[in-house]
Amino acid sequence: MAQRQLKLGAFMRPISIHTGAWRYPGAWPDANFNFGHITTLIRKLEAGKFDAFFMADHLAVLNMPINALKRSHTVTSFEPFTLLSALSAVTERIGLIATGSTTFDEPYHVARRFASLDHISGGRAGWNIVTTSNPDAALNFGLDDHMEHAERYKRAREFYDVVTGLWDSFADDAFVRDVEAGLFFDPAKMHTLDHNGEYLKVRGPLNIARPVQGWPVIVQAGASEDGRQLAAETAEAVFTGGGSLADGQKLYADIKGRMEKVGRDPEHLKILPGAFVVVGDSVDEAREKRALLDSRVHYDSAIASLSVILGTDASGFDPDGPLPDIPETNASKSGRQRMVDLAAREKLTVRQLAQRVGGYGGLSFIGTAKTIADQMEEWLVGRGADGFNIMFPFLPAGLDDFVDKVVPELQRRGIFRKEYEGATLRENLGLPRPKNRFFEG
Repeated sequence: MAQRQLKLGAFMRPISIHTGAWRYPGAWPDANFNFGHITTLIRKLEAGKFDAFFMADHLAVLNMPINALKRSHTVTSFEPFTLLSALSAVTERIGLIATGSTTFDEPYHVARRFASLDHISGGRAGWNIVTTSNPDAALNFGLDDHMEHAERYKRAREFYDVVTGLWDSFADDAFVRDVEAGLFFDPAKMHTLDHNGEYLKVRGPLNIARPVQGWPVIVQAGASEDGRQLAAETAEAVFTGGGSLADGQKLYADIKGRMEKVGRDPEHLKILPGAFVVVGDSVDEAREKRALLDSRVHYDSAIASLSVILGTDASGFDPDGPLPDIPETNASKSGRQRMVDLAAREKLTVRQLAQRVGGYGGLSFIGTAKTIADQMEEWLVGRGADGFNIMFPFLPAGLDDFVDKVVPELQRRGIFRKEYEGATLRENLGLPRPKNRFFEG
C-alpha cells in the first residue's frame, strides 16, 4: 500500500491569525493589506508545493471593543475574489480557496463567482462554505437579528444544493461554437434549475460554462454537530480547530463514519486541522519565538478575542480566577467548547486563557523541523488528520522557516510531494471530478 501523503493548506486571511504577528521584530506590519507582499508569500507557498492558499472572510469588522479593535491587523483586508483572481495570474498550480457565506449572500452570486475563479485559474478554485458566526454581520445586510445556528445550517444545506445545481447548468460539451453553422451552444445541453425550496427560490440557468473542475472543491470549516453532518454530506475538505491527537482522531472517525452512512467514500474528504507552527533551530529557540510573539498581545486585545470566541462578554470576569460557567449562545459552538475544554484541561485563569487565545489557543507545533515533522506524521499515520491548514506565526520569516525547513523534512520521509500531481486543485488533493447530475448517468 502506498504511503499516505499529507495535504497542506495555508491559512492566509488574516495573513497570520496571531494578534501580535504584525508587531513581531522583522515582520511586515501591513502584510494583510499589501498585494506585493501577498504575491511574494503565495509564490513561496507554491514553491513549497502547498495544496492551497486559503482565504477566510469576514462580512463585518470584528465584534470587539474599540480598545481591542484598534490593535488588530485584521481590521482591513482584501475582498477574497478580487485578491484570488489577481493571484491566479501570478501562480500556476496552488489552489485558491475563498469563503462564501450561505447566510448573507445569494446562491446565484456565489455560483457565478466561484465558476469564474475556476475558469480564470485553470481549475484551482475552492469554496469554503460558512454560515457566518459574527452577529454584527447581520447589521450590514439590513437585518436586526442573526439567524439561529440550526437555521443557518438548514439554509446552508439547501444553498449547497442550489449552487452545485447551477454549476451543472450546462453539459461540459454544450458550447460547440460552430462558426460555419452559426451555432454557439447546443440548447439541449442547457438545464434550467427551477429551484423552489424552504429558504431559496432560484430559476437558473447559470450564465457561465460549467467550471473546469466540474465543481470547485467544496470546503467547510467548523466541527459542531450541525457542521459535522453538513461536512459528511457535502464537503471534500474540512478545516477544523485543532485540539489533542485523541480529539482529532474522534472527530476524524466521526465525520468519516457519517460519510459512509450517507453513501460517500471517506477517502473523498480531506480533514485538515488548523495548526499554528513555530520553527526553530532548537526546541528552546522555537519556544522563545513563541513567548516573544505572545508578549506582543495587549490584554485589551486578548480579553476581547476571548469574548468573541465564547460569545459572551468576558471583560467583567476575574482575570486571576478560573473561567466561570459559559452559557451556550448563537455564536460558534465548536469554538466556544474548545476554549472551555482548554481552560479546564490546563487549569488556566481567565488572564492566562485570554493571553493564549489573544495569540492563538488551538493546535500548535512548536519545535525543530524534525520534531514538527514527527508530530505531523503521528497525526497522519494515526488518522487524526489527512494534513493540516498551516497558520504562520509572523510574516515573512515564519512562512519561510516552514517552507525551507519543515517541507524538505516531510519530503525526505516520503509523506509530502516533491512535485504537484496535476494542474487542478482536485487532482492535487486526489479528489474525483463530480459528474453533471443533469447530463451524465
